[in-house]
Amino acid sequence: MSNERKKQLQESFNRSKMMELFGAEITGIGEGYFEITVAKQEFMARPAGMFNGSTIATLVDVSSGYAGASAKPEDSYFTTVELKVNYLNPAFGEQLVAKAQVVKNGKVLTVVRSDVFSITNKGEETLAATSLVTLMQLSKKAPDKQID
Repeated sequence: MSNERKKQLQESFNRSKMMELFGAEITGIGEGYFEITVAKQEFMARPAGMFNGSTIATLVDVSSGYAGASAKPEDSYFTTVELKVNYLNPAFGEQLVAKAQVVKNGKVLTVVRSDVFSITNKGEETLAATSLVTLMQLSKKAPDKQID
């Protein structure tokens, strides 16, 4: 992946109001791979203390979209066609890490697997959810404008 492409993805991510609200950081980026880390905030937690499912699903969706975009050499825009999340374990911990990897990089449809891990202060990592996401690449109407 070119440095220019990486910069485009980072700038796009930095414009995301949702990721700003989450206090999210890019912790890994490569061709067909994108990793996002968030620290727990009160609105992300259920009364019992674990991360809620909507936080996990949001990270799945965003990490998958950026993984799909990172597999394309040019500026690209995706929309989610299908998102399936299997919640495997309660997401207790202080952080979530979503690791998204492109499985199939098609011309129009791209399939991404995203695994979300909860991490405790002691560094213990638990697979909280796994997902499969299908994305559709859309044509940009204006070549000079990034669609976020």
